[in-house]
Formats: sequence, C-alpha cells, structure tokens
Amino acid sequence: MRIGVLSDTHLRSPNPTLEYILEDLLADTESILHAGDIVGSDVLDFLEIRGVIAVCGNMDDYEISRAIPQVRIIPAAGKRIALIHGWGSRDGLEDRILGHFQADRPDIIVYGHSHVPFWGKVEDVLMFNPGSAGQSRKMGRGTVGLIEIEDGNISATILSVDRENQGST
Repeated sequence: MRIGVLSDTHLRSPNPTLEYILEDLLADTESILHAGDIVGSDVLDFLEIRGVIAVCGNMDDYEISRAIPQVRIIPAAGKRIALIHGWGSRDGLEDRILGHFQADRPDIIVYGHSHVPFWGKVEDVLMFNPGSAGQSRKMGRGTVGLIEIEDGNISATILSVDRENQGST
C-alpha cells in the first residue's frame, strides 16, 4: 500500500503546486494524509474533494478546526497510523507527540508542525514528518512524503517539490 503524506501547506486557496502534488506527485497512492496547517477552508474543500484525510493544525482557521479533528487513527494494510499536527517548539516535538499516544501506541505516527522532514524511531515507535508542502526549513523547498506498507513492513520517503518545474523527486 502506498500512502501520500503532506503537511503545512499554509494556503488560503489552492494553487498550482498543491494541485501538482495531489494530482501528479502523489497520484499513484491509495490514500493521501494531510497533517494539518491547511489554513484556508477553500483548501480543505479542495483536499476533501480529492479524498484527502486531514487533521487540523495550530494555524488553521476556525472553520477548519470545527470541521476536522486534531487526531485521527487510520487503519492501513493491517497497521494503525496516527495522524496529528503537533504543537510548541521544534525542540522536543516528537517526545510531546509520542506522549499523546502513551496509552495506545500506533504502528506509525504521522505529524507536521516543524516543517522539518523526519523519518525514524522514537522510543521504538516509527514517526514520519513530511516537512512542509510549501517550504521546508531544512531543505529550503517544499517536501511531501510517501509511506509504503508491504508484507507488514513500513518504509517512508521524503519527496522534494520543485516549484519552478512543478515537482521533482
């Protein structure tokens, strides 16, 4: 199973880069997750029409925070994926998020907020941050992600979005 992942679009309305990400870069995925900071309700509508599963983030407007939850648990290929945005400083972000799931650990936690791509284990839990679809602090350009679940194994990849050429990996 291939799952597209994006976060931190920070858009008031859909733009050509977002359209490229959903309709080209992540087109061959079975589902797409958005880890919050959508920002504008027109963008949420654009995402929902395309079947994107999203949570709200700290920068989302009132309409978005009322329309979608802060946390979701998504079953995928026999695994449980937690989808959450995150909060506070970048320092300690993964630990704060992990603490939220202390009582019920998922197989993987997908999150955003820091704009910094991350794939790895924290306290034996896989955590994946695709960075920011608009801009990554670490990579200087937009990034999104791809999660693959095959035969019970989970892998993830960061994909770079080249805004000038409408995308490259």
